[in-house]
Amino acid sequence: MVEKNLLIAVIGLDEAGLELLEAASKIDFFEIVAVADRDAKLVEKTALLYKCDGYDDFRQLLIQKQFDCLLVAAGLYSCDEYVRAAMKKGCNILKLEPAARNFEEAVELVKLAIENEVKVAVANPTRFAQSFVDFAQYLRQKPLEQPFLIDACLHICDARLPHWYNDPQLSGGGVLLRNCFHLIDQMIINFSLPEQVYCLCTNSAADKQQRVYLTEETAVVTMRFNGALTGTLTASRQKGIGPDEQFMRVHCREKILTVSHNRLTMTDNTGRILEERQYSYDRALCLAKVLNNFALSILLPQEHKLKTDAQSNLSAMAVIEAAYLSARTGMPEEPARILQMIEGLPAFAWPGH
Repeated sequence: MVEKNLLIAVIGLDEAGLELLEAASKIDFFEIVAVADRDAKLVEKTALLYKCDGYDDFRQLLIQKQFDCLLVAAGLYSCDEYVRAAMKKGCNILKLEPAARNFEEAVELVKLAIENEVKVAVANPTRFAQSFVDFAQYLRQKPLEQPFLIDACLHICDARLPHWYNDPQLSGGGVLLRNCFHLIDQMIINFSLPEQVYCLCTNSAADKQQRVYLTEETAVVTMRFNGALTGTLTASRQKGIGPDEQFMRVHCREKILTVSHNRLTMTDNTGRILEERQYSYDRALCLAKVLNNFALSILLPQEHKLKTDAQSNLSAMAVIEAAYLSARTGMPEEPARILQMIEGLPAFAWPGH
C-alpha cells in the first residue's frame, strides 16, 4: 500500500519535456511541485497550467525546492551538474533516452546513484509498447528455430531538431545515440549483448573537415552475436517531412518475425502471412506506464522492479560506445570489453557473469 505521493520536478520544457510532464500529471503517485527551463515565458505559462512553481534557473530550483524525483528532458550539456547535485540530495532521476551522452557519463551517473541510494532510470517507452511486449513473450513461448539475422531499421524525418543535436560536444552523438537507443535495447533484452560491433557513420556535410564537427545523420551497424546469429542496424535522420519507419525483423530458416510499434507479423520465406497482430501505438500511454513503473519501484521496491535498470541501460550504452569507437578505428569492437572496464560496480550486473 502506497502511503505518500512522490514530489517531482521537471527540467526541460521542449515538446518532449511537455509530453513527459503531461504524462506525469496523470500518475496518481506523483505531485508536480516545480518545472524549469531557460525560457522564462514558457516556464511561466507551464507553471500556471500545472499549478506549480516555475524556474528559469536550474540552480535556484535545487536551492529553493525539495522533491523526491527529477524528470530530465533537457539535454545533459545544460543541466548535468544540477542532475548530479539533485542525486546527492537524495533525489531519484528519470531522464528521456538515451541514458547519457556517452558510456563514461552513464557509468558516473549509475555510480552516483548507488552511492546516494537513489534510482537513475531512462524513460524508454518502447519497453512498454504492447507490440514489443508481445514480441518478447512470443520469443519466450515459441523460441524461433535457427534465427540467423536480426535486421533493425530506423528512418526518421524531423524538422524540429534543436541546434545542439548537431554538436558532438553537446549531444554526444547523432542518430545512433539519440534515436536508436530503444532498438539496441530491444536487441539486447531479447537476444544478448553482441560480441562484436562494426560501424560506419556519416552526415551530409559538404566536406570531410566539416563532418568532423557535426553528429552523424546516417549509421550502419553490423553485429555478431553468439553462434551463427548476426545483426544489422540501419539508421538515418533528416530534416523535412516524410513517413518515419522503424522495425526489427528476425530471419529464421523457414520464418520471418517482424515487429514495429503498431504491428507484429510472422511470415514464411515467400512473404505469406502466417500470423499478424495490429496495434494502436500511443506514446503518451507508454510514457505513463514508464512513469508508473518508476514511481512504484521507489515506493514499493520489493513488489515492483524497475524495468529500465542500470544493467540494461549501460549494456545499450556499451554497444553504442563500441559502435562509435569502431567508426573511428575502422575495426570491430567488443561491447563486453567496454563493460569490463567499469570499476566499483557489482560484477553480477554484466552479461557473461
